[in-house]
Amino acid sequence: MSAQQHYDSIFRPGLFAGQVHVVTGGGSGIGRCVAHELAALGATVVITGRNEEKLARVVAEITEDGGKADSVAFDIRDEDQVKAAVAGIVAKHGQIHGLVNNAGGQFPSPVAAISKRGFEAVVANNLTGGFLMMREAYNQSMAKHGGAVVNMTADMWNGMPGMAHSGAARAGMANLTKTAAYEWAASHVRVNAVAPGWIASSGMDAYGPAMAPMIRVLKDNLPAKRLGLEAEVSSVICFLLSPGASFVTGITVAIDGGAPLHSPVMPTANHAGAPSYDGFHRSSVPKVLQDV
Repeated sequence: MSAQQHYDSIFRPGLFAGQVHVVTGGGSGIGRCVAHELAALGATVVITGRNEEKLARVVAEITEDGGKADSVAFDIRDEDQVKAAVAGIVAKHGQIHGLVNNAGGQFPSPVAAISKRGFEAVVANNLTGGFLMMREAYNQSMAKHGGAVVNMTADMWNGMPGMAHSGAARAGMANLTKTAAYEWAASHVRVNAVAPGWIASSGMDAYGPAMAPMIRVLKDNLPAKRLGLEAEVSSVICFLLSPGASFVTGITVAIDGGAPLHSPVMPTANHAGAPSYDGFHRSSVPKVLQDV
């Protein structure tokens, strides 16, 4: 941990005081960072995932930092588990003010090599599970009390070569976000999404050594000339959950350092990299990038 012993958020202290926010996939990566920032801003954070040990570690971190956190281990792809988990959260904490649909995952593969089982597994992780979570959060809490949902998509605007299954799921989530935003507006529920590009998160280590050479040069294709940081995603999510975004719904915010703007016709000028923001006092560099 750095010398900074608390999350250095750009938002005012107490912004989410008295609120309950659920973060799926909160045991690592971006989800862990978001959970820390929400807790630092006064929220009671409920993190979810399938690995109880990982969740317990993050709850311990947040508690050590003076925040309030709880965890529930279940599989977002299982409808019955989702219904039961959300019911338990509502019963224990009263209501759900915010849901961050962060959980997901994929594996690299060209289209021709993706099996039906593999395709469906990635869609379940990145689309169906998020749908189940937002539906139950709405039906069991937000329909009555209002709230905000932030879904996770990705930089899929120009397709996702090498990850077609994830691109299809993420595009579906962007569309689902628009539809839910329209249908749930009368209940005072806002639904938005974020689309991170290449973020230096622990998830990069999950792809294995075969992907390492490509990951290490990703920044060369970005106008920003650097990878994004977890805190730079978290701050946008926190804004979308906040009262400051009370007139914002149905949109997907790109957090990608200008990745879709890259053009081989006019290569990006070399520079030292755009200034960055890292308020997360417990952040660390992914192993795959530590020698870069």
